[in-house]
Amino acid sequence: MHIVLVEPEIPANTGNIARTCAVTGTALHLVRPLGFSTEDKYLKRAGLDYWHLVEIHYYDSFGELAENYPHSKFYYISTKGNKSYHQASFGPDDFLVFGKETRGLPGVLLKSNAEHCLRIPMIGNVRSLNLANSVALVLYEALRQQNFPGFR
Repeated sequence: MHIVLVEPEIPANTGNIARTCAVTGTALHLVRPLGFSTEDKYLKRAGLDYWHLVEIHYYDSFGELAENYPHSKFYYISTKGNKSYHQASFGPDDFLVFGKETRGLPGVLLKSNAEHCLRIPMIGNVRSLNLANSVALVLYEALRQQNFPGFR
């Protein structure tokens, strides 16, 4: 599996997501600009001592990332998604794409990929879940569908 963070802003979220990637064997793809330095102490602390276990890739744009994986399936997680994440059938090489904490994914990206936009069901007037929680929730559903390959 692959997790993509498009222009993440909060270092602690990215650190927590990196830790989730480490314990699941999931690659992490970061699309610039990042709202922090990768040397940030909060980023490092959130990932604790797992950083060496994470396969991390950096890109200057989402287009650059997509060009590197032309035959891959991308799912875009957004409050604007048309169907719930549990309705998707995830494969082992799929990409789960998440946007920045304050704005989510760019509208043009969602519009051009509407059939692959997924949402996390929520009630009430809360804007959304925390980014790190959202990543963990959707990633673990994708891994569950694959019977947690390689997990003990």
